[in-house]
Formats: sequence, structure tokens, C-alpha cells
Amino acid sequence: MTKRKKIIIISIIIAIVFTGIKYGIYRASYDIQKINGQQYITESTSPDGKYTVTAYLNNGGATTSYAVLGTLKNNSNNKTKNIYWQYRCEKADMEWISDDTIKINGTQLQVENEIYDFRRE
Repeated sequence: MTKRKKIIIISIIIAIVFTGIKYGIYRASYDIQKINGQQYITESTSPDGKYTVTAYLNNGGATTSYAVLGTLKNNSNNKTKNIYWQYRCEKADMEWISDDTIKINGTQLQVENEIYDFRRE
């Protein structure tokens, strides 16, 4: 194998390792689905009864503010996912706009495919 081929192979391996590390850090730090609710605030069920959104208050500790987590439960199959994550917030005002659209603290979400995460603003 020539020296040039060795350099290309090593470069590709380094790029793959770097990409893997970067993806791992992203998944560990910025994936909203990794967040668990702490203190129950309230919940609201959609007009047709298909979905329930539960709001939790999360305490970030002494150095950070409170945050609100909104968790969506599909009542037909009991699957849950996080759909709302708001920092510097201690309340959850929820209003259903339609059977699959909710407004949480002024942010409107189509619950089947939209997520609000303050870190992505």
C-alpha cells in the first residue's frame, strides 16, 4: 500500500471517529427525549380524548432556573414522548386548539410531529 493510500485511510478513520464523538455528545446533551419530568404541574386531554399532555416542573439546581417539560401521551397505545421544553419558566398554561394542536405558554404545537425546545431557538 502506498503512503498516499495510508494517509487517505487514516484520514477517513479519523473523520468517522470525530463524527461519532460529535453525534454522541449531541445525543447526550441536546436530545429532548432524554429529559425526565420531575414535579407534576398539570395535564390536559385533547377534545377527542386521543392525547394527554402532562406538564412537569424541572429544577435545574442552584445555578440554573426552573424549566417546564411537556410530555405527550397517545391514549390509544400508551406511547409517550416529550414535545415541549421551556427554560426560565415555572407554569404551564395549556389550551387545545383542535384535536391534535395544543398551545402551551403561547407556543402552538401540532402534537403528532412538532416539538418545542428552547435550545433550538
